[in-house]
Amino acid sequence: MKFKSRPAVALVSLSLAAVALAGCSEEASGGGNDEAGGSGACKPADVKLVGQVRNESNPYEAAWLDGGDAFAESVDLTQERLTYDGDSTKQQEQVSQLLAGDTECLVMNILPNGDSDTPPIVEQAQEAGAYLVTQWNKPADLNVADYDHWVSHITYNGVESGKQIGDALAEAIGGSGGIIALQGILDTGAAKDRFAGLEESLAANTDVELLDEQTANFSRQEALEVTKTLLTKHGDDVKGIWAANDDMALGALEALKQAGKEGEVAVVGIDAVPDALTAIEDGAMTATVSSDGPWQGGIGLAIGYCVATGELSMDDVAAEERAWYAEQFLIEKDNVAEYMEPKTDEADFACDNVFSRSQGAIS
Repeated sequence: MKFKSRPAVALVSLSLAAVALAGCSEEASGGGNDEAGGSGACKPADVKLVGQVRNESNPYEAAWLDGGDAFAESVDLTQERLTYDGDSTKQQEQVSQLLAGDTECLVMNILPNGDSDTPPIVEQAQEAGAYLVTQWNKPADLNVADYDHWVSHITYNGVESGKQIGDALAEAIGGSGGIIALQGILDTGAAKDRFAGLEESLAANTDVELLDEQTANFSRQEALEVTKTLLTKHGDDVKGIWAANDDMALGALEALKQAGKEGEVAVVGIDAVPDALTAIEDGAMTATVSSDGPWQGGIGLAIGYCVATGELSMDDVAAEERAWYAEQFLIEKDNVAEYMEPKTDEADFACDNVFSRSQGAIS
């Protein structure tokens, strides 16, 4: 697995030199937590790294865990890979089990199942003294700065990405015609924001009509079934399909294939998973947005590791770095080749540079 700075890609190989975090290893000593500001003094060998996502059948989330593995290997550790199958109860049980053990040097990089799942995870981690980085989902009124062991929360500007692919879809269908939308898990900021972005795109492209929208929960199989139903309902009026992630876009492509409409309907998604990139390269899919799963899997652990080992002090983490937007990139046929052959920027994972992709505080 290879991390990519910009452009980014989902499944790539990473070879991180240990020197990128050498300072963390050399300067950290002792064990346990420095209660002031949540900064730690763990020996690097004592750090336990955990990555948790919904499932590995989603290629983006599999790439996230692969990125975590690669980061862990670069600092001579291993990552514990956890999946909870989109089941909030199972996620909370896994977190509770982790935090019932030795938490002194525990670093967790977690994808909460939905916004409402984040508060109990945060509260438990804070009480146990574990180092927590969350990504994508949290309630808007939950303030990261209120906790000293919730190190950072990372997300992407979903309104921007939803509008980007909406505009790309509008252009692909010639600026007019009917489209259908496949929404993600509705109790997630990502799904809400991306659909809001589509609504902005529709407001700007007034000749594009949203014929229907249904949730397919970020699932390829659900998207296949939902798309088949909507194609039956709306027939040839469907000129484009907007999907809130690539897995759903790929399910939609399969539905089009089964309906004998392959290549006749434009399809867009988000995540830049390998199959989507190939589909764009082949002309079967119009556009996606890269959120760089491998980088996410590595950076969450890197931030927590740097704080746990004391190389990065919580006192030095700026307010805008506690909850922030990371970079994302629109990928279409004219630039997809750049994303198929990524290069590593190891500096992203150095303890003095872990926030290098920040696009500013979450508004």
